[in-house]
Amino acid sequence: MADDPGTLRPRGNLPPLSLHVPEPKFRPGDAVDFADVDVPPAGAARRPDTAEAASGFTELAYTMVRVLDEQGQAVGPWNPRLSPDTLRRMLRHMATVRAFDERMFRAQRQGKTSFYMKSLGEEAVAVAAAHALDAEDMCFPSYRQQGLLIARGCPMVDMMNQIYSNLGDKLQGKQLPIMYSEKRFGFFSISGNLTTQYPQAVGWAMASASKGDTRIAATWCGEGSTAEGDFHSALTFATVYRAPVIFNVVNNQWAISSFSGFAGAEATTFAARAVGYGIAGLRVDGNDALAVYAATAWAAERARTNAGPTLIEHFTYRTEGHSTSDDPSQYRSAGEATAWPLGDPIRRLKDHLVAIGEWDDARQETMDREVAEEVRAAQKEAEKNGILGHGLQQPLDSLFDGVFEEMPWHLREQRQQMIDEETASGRPWARK
Repeated sequence: MADDPGTLRPRGNLPPLSLHVPEPKFRPGDAVDFADVDVPPAGAARRPDTAEAASGFTELAYTMVRVLDEQGQAVGPWNPRLSPDTLRRMLRHMATVRAFDERMFRAQRQGKTSFYMKSLGEEAVAVAAAHALDAEDMCFPSYRQQGLLIARGCPMVDMMNQIYSNLGDKLQGKQLPIMYSEKRFGFFSISGNLTTQYPQAVGWAMASASKGDTRIAATWCGEGSTAEGDFHSALTFATVYRAPVIFNVVNNQWAISSFSGFAGAEATTFAARAVGYGIAGLRVDGNDALAVYAATAWAAERARTNAGPTLIEHFTYRTEGHSTSDDPSQYRSAGEATAWPLGDPIRRLKDHLVAIGEWDDARQETMDREVAEEVRAAQKEAEKNGILGHGLQQPLDSLFDGVFEEMPWHLREQRQQMIDEETASGRPWARK
């Protein structure tokens, strides 16, 4: 009698299947060796015409666009040939971001705010992009692109007010610290939900195109977020409608405790995501400010000429913890940051200016002192509005503001109940 086709039997002539679980190469206490990280020579990647079909340069998703060589010179076809004044402005903005991060990190440790996220080692990703984009282009960032705001001239006092959730916070303490929202500077509200900004950016870009506008959108996420459904939905819409949008994937090697392999880094590059969707893909040295600028400017021109979206993978490294709530020493080797082969973005841009005779150590030291004092002065001014550790900063009934244009009846009832209870308790809550 024949076997029941629904009966499962072991097949002795086949090896058992096994499940691959990604594992980082270096754990706490391990010696670090990044020799297997393929870093091509600066200037080696070709620069296609912005009108070329994406299928014609798929190799750029697997190599790395680099401009600054080991001697600090800008070489190759991607050299944006920026003026020394522009380079110095970029250097100053990057140094300001680093000083801002350090002071706000210490503020969190002092109990002045509940949370902060530094961008140490990633400053070029946001600052260089901000310089390459038009001031009216719309940015849809994640939570580590504070350099966009600083490069676009947002007052640091306003940023700090938001971090402190104080009386000067325009968001009235309704957002987690560092989740800014700045319409004045084309900076869309940051969301704590991963990658929601991607479909938002595509929708905004599609609207701009449908209206015949000239503004484009740019959005950022970490490499881990490419595993989110929103990422893929966004790319589908962008490729179908040729939305004028730039997708930036910041591959800094680590999420809060899991390495990039859990998002697919062991199989291919993150820029290769673009190939499957038929859009332009570039993999860029994220610690090379000139390469980031050049790639962003190229992608912006492509978007503005209706050639479609571009995905840029910024290959970089998260030097410190994911946030003030994270302790990276628990899951990665302490030697990684110093062994990272692409160096420090600020040092590399400084070395380039020195190499071309437009900068020196004395001017660098002067600039560092100046930006440190600017950040210190901004903090002093912001703290006049209060800090998180001082308790409730916003009137309690403002909790209901800014949600509906006309408040529904049930929320009006809830607000009145809250007011009555607070009044009876004798606690100070009323609007000032």
